[in-house]
Amino acid sequence: MRPIRLACGVTAALLATACAATGTTTAPTPAAQETAAPGYLAVADEKLPAGGTLNLAVHIDSGAATGYDPQLADVATTWQLLSLSYETLVTVGPDFSVQPLLAEKWETPTPTEYVFHLREGVTFSNGRAMTADDVVGSLKRLLASKSVWRGQLGPVKSVTTDGDDTVKVTLSEPYTPFLAALANVPAAILPMKEIEAKSVDPATTLLGTGPYEVENHRQDVSWTFKKNDKYWAEGKPAADTLNITIAPEEAARIAALQNGGAALATLGNVDSSAMLAGAKDVNVVTQATTDFYYLMLNTQAPSSRSSKFADPKVRQAITIALDPQQIADVALGGKGKPTAVTPAGLPGACDPAALPSASKSLDEAKKLLAEAGAQNLSFTLSIFNTEPAPAVAQVIQQNLQQAGITVKIEQMDEASWSGKVYGKAPAEFDAALSWFAGYADPGMVTKWWNPETAGFNAGFMKPDKELNTLIDAANKETQQREKALAAVCAKADADAQMIPLVTRPATVAYRADALSPSLYATEGYGNVLRLVADARVKKSQ
Repeated sequence: MRPIRLACGVTAALLATACAATGTTTAPTPAAQETAAPGYLAVADEKLPAGGTLNLAVHIDSGAATGYDPQLADVATTWQLLSLSYETLVTVGPDFSVQPLLAEKWETPTPTEYVFHLREGVTFSNGRAMTADDVVGSLKRLLASKSVWRGQLGPVKSVTTDGDDTVKVTLSEPYTPFLAALANVPAAILPMKEIEAKSVDPATTLLGTGPYEVENHRQDVSWTFKKNDKYWAEGKPAADTLNITIAPEEAARIAALQNGGAALATLGNVDSSAMLAGAKDVNVVTQATTDFYYLMLNTQAPSSRSSKFADPKVRQAITIALDPQQIADVALGGKGKPTAVTPAGLPGACDPAALPSASKSLDEAKKLLAEAGAQNLSFTLSIFNTEPAPAVAQVIQQNLQQAGITVKIEQMDEASWSGKVYGKAPAEFDAALSWFAGYADPGMVTKWWNPETAGFNAGFMKPDKELNTLIDAANKETQQREKALAAVCAKADADAQMIPLVTRPATVAYRADALSPSLYATEGYGNVLRLVADARVKKSQ
């Protein structure tokens, strides 16, 4: 495992004690952003002329396995790219409020009815007008698919047209996150006439209503998007062309910023701001997100060997021994926050300090291990090698060592890691580190704690009927929702097959001499490129 620079400037041997007491907080917002609007890190300067080419660098391409069908997109990196060409009925604002997009307004005549009035003048990038039939067909296709996102739409009973520009969705029972679930890329409106005629295959062709259309793509190398001249929003997109370079190595993205090869890049290492401190005109900002790291404990080991985590006492002991605040301070440079199963930062989210495990001591963790006959517990933690995951894993290793648990860290590239964690059922790993996109409603990600809904975790996680009942109840609740969500958080804390750790901040760097971007201060769907249509390219002087 390669050495890691610690945020507090201490050696790995001191990691368990040195940084937790520093009270490290999120790095101050750069002075250049002090005039940004509330809820924004930066707002594009509309006085700058439109046009030009925007060069971006990101760490990973998407779609090689599942293609580019947005309904099958299940990771935030794919959402970023597809959001350039596809749009949804609604979107989310900087405060997580649901706002109009392809639907210019909607009503809820009853708690189970949603009537959407479609925006006039919207066309797909091939010039055909978007219709209510496209909306109905898209939602029905998603509901009939094997998409992970299908479960997020909740108990949809029917989707029908109600005139030429109106769509009605009826639920079988109230479902509070419904609108927020419509705001993400998998719920995008597709050109259903072309798909049904088989003249367009969404797995290979991006044809949407969004601000950009694909001009060229080389898998794992680059994308070129050109302006959609038929885009419905006046004056957008501002840039004529987007060139996106896929650069897996962070050093390459940093170099591109330094030499002007990229005007904006996404970064992972918490030390990136220090590494770019001497780069002229480069601003480094931290975008808070609702994404969060979590630890998976495999309770579904193959029959050839028993699971090390079958006993809930073992899982609870691990939860108690973990120190999320230290993970945030050391591995994330103070830029993340401890979280419960409801992502920290969302309105109505649980307080992680109020979880049952938070009030218990290391001695209680050791006692649980003894009762389970697991005093000498050791296991392998499988992680991907993208920063800061290795640093997170090191803190977990140190935390659990304090309880007498030995953790061996197995580090691999993202593709190998994904194959090991999700490739077999039952899964063959001991424990694994991953992260969830936290979404825009506190009840949405809780649904992934039910493997019968999620699917992806059925190979390592057993359903808990009581927890599933609580999740469903919280997502129906409108009057006492925080109380209902608190019950979900407490039960998930006790179940501990998936253990929430800390939020996952996004580091974004851009050249102020080349770009005036718009960026939310907090992002709910892991989409750094959400507002790229607003970005203004600064012409060379």
